[in-house]
Amino acid sequence: MRKYTQKYLQFYKQIRKNQNYVCVKKYCTKMENKISIQKIFNELENFIDISDPDINLPNITHCLQTAEGIRNDNHPEWLQLIGFIHDIGKIVYLKGCDKDGTSINSQWGIVGDTFITGTKIPDLDDFSEFNKLNKDNIEHNEFYKEKCGLNNCLCSFGHDEYLFRIMLNNKNSFPPEAYFIVRYHSLYLLHKYNQYNYLLNDSDIKKIRWLKLFNKYDLYTKKNKIYEKKKLNSLKEYYFKLFKKFFGSYTIKI
Repeated sequence: MRKYTQKYLQFYKQIRKNQNYVCVKKYCTKMENKISIQKIFNELENFIDISDPDINLPNITHCLQTAEGIRNDNHPEWLQLIGFIHDIGKIVYLKGCDKDGTSINSQWGIVGDTFITGTKIPDLDDFSEFNKLNKDNIEHNEFYKEKCGLNNCLCSFGHDEYLFRIMLNNKNSFPPEAYFIVRYHSLYLLHKYNQYNYLLNDSDIKKIRWLKLFNKYDLYTKKNKIYEKKKLNSLKEYYFKLFKKFFGSYTIKI
């Protein structure tokens, strides 16, 4: 188990205490504001993910590292682009608030490892000591039937779910696997600890290999190194064009 600072542990304590089946249902935000992909990354320059112990750089650096790792291994363009945009759901902070954990100062509704609400949280990850604070665990809530499918479950809210909803609300040409990766890439209890298998349907089982493949690039391409300006501009041009190819525009609604 890693050693974490008290501040870091307090952050995860807030997540487990505040996110439950009833709470997650309220995170249904309308998407009416148009924004360009360039503007999204400009705004994310101000956002440092306090849940990430591995890197302390603006989000675009990690996104490019992930995408470039995928591209260098000759994976399809849709997966490259998912690598580039997988964290842009953090843009929810622009219309978030401290109370809901969706602001720069209070990020427990944006970042951090996720878990399925409405069922017992497995005692396997580094933060299981806080499971006893979760309402669903205290009340032994179980809202799901066996093999109901993850699509019928409510995950704790964060940038994963927000980007998933952005994709649903903006016409695009991604395959189903892309949606699955985006929605569950922070659900380490699933793809690292092999939990929630009783909830999976046949469709989920087929997609998990893509999630595990993506996770290798998300985790193991991180370097505390900033791209020099010429290289950065070249990479942005490539991925912005890819963004337009799949969304049909440089602009989306958030």
